[in-house]
Amino acid sequence: MEEIFKRVEKQIQAVRDAFRKEIGGVRANRPNTAIVEDIKVSYYDQLTPVKHLGSVGVVPPREIHIQVWDKSAVQAVAKAIESASLGFSANVDGNVVRIFLPELSEERREELIKVVKKITEQHRIQIRQVRDEGNKDIQKMLDDGLCGEDDRFKGRERIQKIVDAANEGVDADCESKIKEIKE
Repeated sequence: MEEIFKRVEKQIQAVRDAFRKEIGGVRANRPNTAIVEDIKVSYYDQLTPVKHLGSVGVVPPREIHIQVWDKSAVQAVAKAIESASLGFSANVDGNVVRIFLPELSEERREELIKVVKKITEQHRIQIRQVRDEGNKDIQKMLDDGLCGEDDRFKGRERIQKIVDAANEGVDADCESKIKEIKE
């Protein structure tokens, strides 16, 4: 039964990591490199993330700075950023692509908060699916005679505690992102 708990914890941690990465890509009022670093650029007929083509950094107060290593890829990076439907325009200065992020309007902030809440709910559903798989495995152990009824209840309780802790973490990350958007 311990291996079921370890597998559930590992899968839930993977869901939490994916959640953090996904909400990190949602724009807040502060610039964040995660917004652009995974945008795919057509580079020698391969789709390559921006972060593999140059170093991405933040220049306060509202600018993202991409130092492209290959001069021939600079225009492709700028084009990919502009066509990524993020509402950014890229300015090219030698090997550097500069993206200025305008201040968010109140309406746009509310849209972004809705997006964050939707992403949060999607990941909470994934966590519940992991919980259900773990509970099915415990039930199968009971059906196969590998554990007793008490062990099944204790196992389900332990899985629920893991899920509750994960959901608290997801909620905390969500609230933190919403607070960041509202700044």
